[in-house]
Order: sequence, then C-alpha cells, then structure tokens
Amino acid sequence: MVQQSLFSSATPEWETPRSFFEAVDMEFRFALDPCSADDNAKCTQHFTKKDNGLAQDWGDHVVFMNSPYGREISEWMKKAYESARNGVTVACLVPARTDTRWWHQYAMKGEIRLLRGRIRFIGGKHSALVIFRPPGFKIVAAS
Repeated sequence: MVQQSLFSSATPEWETPRSFFEAVDMEFRFALDPCSADDNAKCTQHFTKKDNGLAQDWGDHVVFMNSPYGREISEWMKKAYESARNGVTVACLVPARTDTRWWHQYAMKGEIRLLRGRIRFIGGKHSALVIFRPPGFKIVAAS
C-alpha cells in the first residue's frame, strides 16, 4: 500500500533539516539557496518565493536547492541543470521519483546519491541528492 503522505500536496515547501544541510555543506560549501523563505534559508544569499529564484541568475555560486514539491519540481530541475551547463554547481534535494518525466529529463543527467531511508521534514520526505556540475568537471585523485 502506498503511503498517502508521500504524495501529499498540502504544501509544496519543506524546510531542510539543519543537520542534513550541514553535513552536505561540508563537502560543497554552498553560497546560494534559491528557493527558501527568509526564516528557513540555509545560505546568507538566498531567494524567496517573492524573489522568484527561477527567474534569477544563479551566477557562479555553489547552490543548494531544496525545491518546492509538486509539479514545480520539473521547472526547478531544469533551472538547476541549465545553470550547471553555464558553470554553476547545484546540489538538489529531491524525492527519488524515478517514474516521472523530470527525473529522466534532468536527474538522470546528474550525479545521483540515493539516501538511506528518507530525510524527514515537517510534512514531507526526500530521498535523493542530485548533483549537477559544470561541463569539464573532474575529480582529481590526490597523489
């Protein structure tokens, strides 16, 4: 039986737990949170719904994106993917919805880290971190 809460659309916004953000931030050193509220932004530089992060230039920031849930997620994943093509690194906290168009159009083009269990939010759950990196990005092993 599918849990109804997994597909709830009571609100499209879920705040990222601070402990999860801090763990991922240690790797990436995020500078921009493009889809937040003033009271839950994870980065000093952030865009609220009023600012419309989809319409903003993400510059050359390293971006942490916990996009609004629901149908909007496709637009946010497209923005993240296209921003990476222009030189931005974007880590996207998203549900692992492998049966959706947005997953195949965008998430499958990134580095996918499936999370054990689900990150618990007030009212929502996410289970994948998708990282989009600029063209030419390479991990160089220390010698």
